Amino acid sequence: MAEEKIYIKNKKAYFEYQILDKYVAGLKLLGTEIKSIRDNKANLNDAFCTFIGSELFVRNLHIAEYSHGSFYNHEQKRDRVLLLNKKELKKLQTRTEEKGFTIVPLAIFINERGFAKLEIALAQGKKTFDKRETMKERDSKIEMDRALKR
Repeated sequence: MAEEKIYIKNKKAYFEYQILDKYVAGLKLLGTEIKSIRDNKANLNDAFCTFIGSELFVRNLHIAEYSHGSFYNHEQKRDRVLLLNKKELKKLQTRTEEKGFTIVPLAIFINERGFAKLEIALAQGKKTFDKRETMKERDSKIEMDRALKR
């Protein structure tokens, strides 16, 4: 049985932020949440990561209710704990306390063992002229691809 790969990306994050470091964190999920992720029913567009105490949480991560979940279904936009080791958590916490740094979720995927993982990044917000530069690079790449196909 060929299983399709689940990889849900946050495309807006690459446009809005300059990515500095990437980490892969586990997610503490309920049963109906993992089933919805396996059905590709998750959205990362408005999600962000924040520290509450010494734990890292992802907020506004939308995971749709599972269609066969009955009254056991989960709340769609609840805060979910991210599972990282202490050294990584401490490093991220010190960096985010500096001005201009934030933690952004980049993608959700299912690893080979069947666990849901969240790819997060330490990021710095881009200025407007940086965003324009990104759009110019993307447009020039599209034009070059079109010219090569002809």
